[in-house]
Amino acid sequence: MASMSNAGPSRLARSRVLIEDYYELSQLILRLGNRGMPRGEFLREVFSLLLEFSSCDAVEFRLRDGDFCYFAEMTGKASRNFRFGIIDGIAGGDGKFLPCSDDDAPAERLCRDLLRGRVEAGQPCFTERGTFWTGRARETSIKGSSADGETSAAAYRVDGDYESLVVAPFAVGEEDVGLFLLKSRRKDFFGRAEAEFYEGVAQNVGVAIADRRTHWKLRERVKEMTCLCGIAELASRPGISTRELFQGIVRYLPPAMQYPNITAGKIVIDGVVYATEEMEDTPYKLSADVLVQDEKRGVVEVQYKEAKLDYEPGVFLREEQSLIDAIARQIGLVIENRLAEEERARLQEQLRHADRLATIGQLAAGVAHELNDPLEIILAFSQLVKESGDVPEQTARDVEKILSASLRARETVKKLLIFARQMPTIKSEVNLSDIASEAISLLESRFGKENIECVRDLAPDLPRLTADAGQLHQVVVNLVVNAVQAMPEGGTLTVGTRADDEYVYLVVADTGVGMTEDVKRGMFLPFFTTKDVGQGTGLGLAVVHGIVTAHGGSVGVESVPGRGSRLEVKLPLRPRGEKEGVDGGRG
Repeated sequence: MASMSNAGPSRLARSRVLIEDYYELSQLILRLGNRGMPRGEFLREVFSLLLEFSSCDAVEFRLRDGDFCYFAEMTGKASRNFRFGIIDGIAGGDGKFLPCSDDDAPAERLCRDLLRGRVEAGQPCFTERGTFWTGRARETSIKGSSADGETSAAAYRVDGDYESLVVAPFAVGEEDVGLFLLKSRRKDFFGRAEAEFYEGVAQNVGVAIADRRTHWKLRERVKEMTCLCGIAELASRPGISTRELFQGIVRYLPPAMQYPNITAGKIVIDGVVYATEEMEDTPYKLSADVLVQDEKRGVVEVQYKEAKLDYEPGVFLREEQSLIDAIARQIGLVIENRLAEEERARLQEQLRHADRLATIGQLAAGVAHELNDPLEIILAFSQLVKESGDVPEQTARDVEKILSASLRARETVKKLLIFARQMPTIKSEVNLSDIASEAISLLESRFGKENIECVRDLAPDLPRLTADAGQLHQVVVNLVVNAVQAMPEGGTLTVGTRADDEYVYLVVADTGVGMTEDVKRGMFLPFFTTKDVGQGTGLGLAVVHGIVTAHGGSVGVESVPGRGSRLEVKLPLRPRGEKEGVDGGRG
């Protein structure tokens, strides 16, 4: 491809060269547009191509690109000094901004008149399509159709004396307009033929800019869709842990940005950080809050390690903010789905637990009824033998042991019947604080021996509820004894009561050994115990469960191994039908 120079071939020969080279130059420019390069890289390539082809001293673009205007210039043959900047622009006739200023300098008036179409046609320095050219800028004057009157091009000099100029308006798509300028310090470097040639080149540059913009946006959308599809695939992967999920998501963030090589990403969920690398404290950040059921749970953030302000009006594209917003929403949905799955699993386990308790209750009731008759016979005949006057001393002691063991067995049967809700209840209006205070008083001597401090937090004005006082007394005693046994090295026992509009609450908390999840799941099962053999039957909390559920209440449990447990009994103030209400467990 030949380059242009004012010296050497005749004007006719140079015109032939222009015709021959037009297609080659246009093809090269259009191919650059089809590569979808970043804006700055694209302009550098086009400017270098034009400087090499034309042999002029400078190439300049002014362009309205969507919502902003920019200026770009390349000067020099070897150094290729490139400048780029976002400019304010001025209002155009279509309500959009034009890429020039309101400066009163002749050069700016010329640019404004060219973009607004106000230049008087038929002047010798204009082509039929409105491209301005001159080979002797300081000697050229033109007339504008506006009130500005005569406008001189002699002042159109940037960093030197540019004698020859070509200023060609061009369009990018249907919306955006720009100016394409070639400048040379030599006189008579451009003529009409060159002006008409670059007029066509300018239109091809406009097409290439539109193509570059389309390809660039398409490539960005592909990256964004790849990111979102990757996140969706990760979220649907069975068995993936929360850490693996969020660490996988964060790796998709940098490739979705314009400049992935200088991008770092992180996700913060409930204070836990998942990051591609350590984030530096730079101002070039983009973020979005992660909301779960309208509550902020974290943030998604990307960051450029260095500024990329040269070729865009801001560090990030608007589409990139939309992408980060979409990722934050997707993460919020993932968390909501996981919470829903956990809640469903918890309810299913609670239902299975309730079913097991009901089955065991039926079995316990059957066993208890079958044992009651033999025990009553054993007790009756043992009592008759004991009351006989001619029983040997050794036999009397043995009979006493039989009576004692039978009474313990009958008490166990009674507890089984309470658990199975087979024991009749005698309900009356009772005050739970009074019942709790009485039960604690019976056990106070044990607190001192076990090095346990008892804190009473009993509401003095607690409303009365309809319940079996004896059974509630047993609930308090069993919970307190269980708490004391959970503190073998001593600690603090807290017993409290409170009420709201519908329920009365009993809280028993300790600072003991706490419970694991396995212990909590089995704590209400009859004969389930963590105590050594001979230290407990495992019926205490089973009886608590039976009594509370028989009163239409529920038992809630909070426990941390090594830090203690907290059991909360919730009883309705007004009687209602029986209702299963187990929230957790402890043994």
